[in-house]
Amino acid sequence: MLGGVFGKTTGVAPGYEFTLSWRKLQLYSEGEHVVDTGDPSNSFFYTRSELTLAPVDWFRFGLVAQRTKVYQTDFDVQRGFPVRFTYKEVDLSAYVFNPDVDKPTFVLAVSMNV
Repeated sequence: MLGGVFGKTTGVAPGYEFTLSWRKLQLYSEGEHVVDTGDPSNSFFYTRSELTLAPVDWFRFGLVAQRTKVYQTDFDVQRGFPVRFTYKEVDLSAYVFNPDVDKPTFVLAVSMNV
């Protein structure tokens, strides 16, 4: 993938996305390197990877790790747990990042596969 970045940061963002599945296990990863053409010292690499298990077709859970510049905590790499439910074309995903700290971060996502 290749994207453009405009705003406080201006540049390009080459990236990747892949999924590797085997039986009920799935490894998913996505990432991009944001190259700030105005100030190269502001360039950064973002990545998020999930290793999940699907005991049934409609439910998946596992481990997640991400590294991002936007999400600022005491940790360089955020880690946690994803849970995903699927009904027909709708996916409901919930994440908890850094569950062992005083204020963990929760993310809820809804997506539709058409």
